[in-house]
Amino acid sequence: MKDLLVVGVGTMGRPYVDAAKRLGVRVRAVESEALLGTRRPEDADVAYYAVPDALDESWQDGVTRAVAEHTPDGVLAFAEAHVLAGALAQDRLGLPGPSLHAAVISRNKALQRTGFGAYGVPQPAFLLAPRLGAARKWMTERLPVVVKPLSLGGSEGVELVSTPAQAEEIAVRRGGEGKILVEEAVQGPEYSWEALVHEGRVLFENVTEKETTAPPYFVELSHRCGHRFQDPVLAARVDALTEGVLRGLGMRTGLVHLEFRVGVDGPVLMEVAVRTPGDFLAEAVGLTYGFDLHEAVVRLALGLPLGDLVRTEPVAYAATYFPTCAPGTVTAVDGAEEVAAHPAVVRVALRKGPGDTVGRLTSSSQRLGHVLVRADSVAEREDALKFVAERLRISVRS
Repeated sequence: MKDLLVVGVGTMGRPYVDAAKRLGVRVRAVESEALLGTRRPEDADVAYYAVPDALDESWQDGVTRAVAEHTPDGVLAFAEAHVLAGALAQDRLGLPGPSLHAAVISRNKALQRTGFGAYGVPQPAFLLAPRLGAARKWMTERLPVVVKPLSLGGSEGVELVSTPAQAEEIAVRRGGEGKILVEEAVQGPEYSWEALVHEGRVLFENVTEKETTAPPYFVELSHRCGHRFQDPVLAARVDALTEGVLRGLGMRTGLVHLEFRVGVDGPVLMEVAVRTPGDFLAEAVGLTYGFDLHEAVVRLALGLPLGDLVRTEPVAYAATYFPTCAPGTVTAVDGAEEVAAHPAVVRVALRKGPGDTVGRLTSSSQRLGHVLVRADSVAEREDALKFVAERLRISVRS
């Protein structure tokens, strides 16, 4: 029996455990102590290695203990904080993975900016500063600019600066953060590219159209999978961008999640990760193409053949939608049952209800929940998303 070590499970990583079990694979998992209480009864056969917190180094401790106890046949790192620990084990044991180089680059946005230019990857002009105060002059000469932490995810700490006064204010407010990336703002629609890669060759790819909040923050509000660029020139330039990023990463095997904007001069890289995309996007991609993306990733991690599992053309059109409301105390949630009964709605999952406090939306972790939609056509999907937006109402008292 093959043995798979999953680094991080949580909620969105659970389908990896399920897929491995269906394949008859023994599963072991490294998990944070805070989330071990979410273990399911059917996981009695899963050996867990607890880590005390969500720091990269803590995950490395759990992975090392698991590997020392028994050498796995595959290692699968789920989310951002798990990538380095997983890649170190994959590299040491000679197991399939994105490559240690790709993992390190993906965990640091500044390394992406400084490393991809030689591979012809279009990127915004940028400055890596030891602290934000040192970037005042650069910022004010290039407004609007975007300020980014080097390694956080979920839009946390990403902020648009549009005026000299804002540049002064943010330099003081965030002056103690240490090294930070500042880059020229790219105006244009945002997309992501999800791909399965085996030994550097792309086996499957999908483009997702994104909707985000208005500046100064860029919190994602919806993801529409199965997007096709109608302009062949633009499509070719997107292909060139993704190919350049894979070369710059030294990507070998696994799942890639790449974000880009299409500005006035064409597609421009925002950032890239070699882990599962958030926001239940892996599930939405699977619904769009009619196969289990999680099982495909498990197979790649174990060196198992994909066979005819993967499909490259959409069989439906899925999306994830994130409802919003004004800051305050939630007084009522209306329309959830009506939305859940819609034939195109797969799931409604809300994290906030009456009595809960809602703050200003500045990162993905603050969102209220999500709705997963699947329809037979793009038009039907858009009708369903419109229905959800109109009927699902969250009332607050400020």
